[in-house]
Amino acid sequence: MEALKQELKEKIIEVLNLEDINVADINDNDPLFGDGLGLDSIDALELIVLLDKEYGIKLLDPKLGKTIFESIETMAAYITEHRTK
Repeated sequence: MEALKQELKEKIIEVLNLEDINVADINDNDPLFGDGLGLDSIDALELIVLLDKEYGIKLLDPKLGKTIFESIETMAAYITEHRTK
């Protein structure tokens, strides 16, 4: 799962165009929203698209996103359990 976490960090930086952030700046349990990376609701939509495009996961209930996108750790766990790609 470590490789997936690394991949997620790289993809999040790329997809969200986080120019001032490096992979090493993101800890596995840091919150992605609020005081962590400071992502917003538009970024959440980008993450939903990322899950669908890269891992074949369609998030039908947007309320689940709040839990799934809590941290890199929670995203990796959800992807590992639900990925189709």
